[in-house]
Amino acid sequence: MSLYDIPLRTLSGETTGLAAFKDTAVLVVNVASKCGLTPQYAGLERLQQKYAERGFTVLGVPCNQFAGQEPGSAEEIRTFCSASYGVTFPLLEKTDVNGEQRHPLYAELTKVADADGEAGDVQWNFEKFLISPQGEVVRFRPRTEPEAPEVVAAIEARLPR
Repeated sequence: MSLYDIPLRTLSGETTGLAAFKDTAVLVVNVASKCGLTPQYAGLERLQQKYAERGFTVLGVPCNQFAGQEPGSAEEIRTFCSASYGVTFPLLEKTDVNGEQRHPLYAELTKVADADGEAGDVQWNFEKFLISPQGEVVRFRPRTEPEAPEVVAAIEARLPR
């Protein structure tokens, strides 16, 4: 199954999928509102603002699997992201990224190895998967800041325009 065939649901409950972003570079990030890494939202939004016109989007995936750090409802998540970080990028519904209920998107993404050659489970909130318009995936672990040189270089190398 192609990544672009996997159905997704937005935070507001609408059906979507990566096919909606087929001609863009997409940075898929499992996010949480009550995590020590939550300030990464600011860097993610700056990336969104900087590269959106060149065919890029961040796709936030709220996840409550790591120490219960995303306990809110869809409305609470939306309000937090907007009020605290001015988030304009799309958010999906709360999703399991590991375990028996792992979403099919993450079943595919976690097959990809990081820079150290390690694949497998998402380690924590704010793990990042950059998907090129051709479906190539590059993985960055949670502590890698959104605006780290290696992330920016990877994004710029995969922008469609």
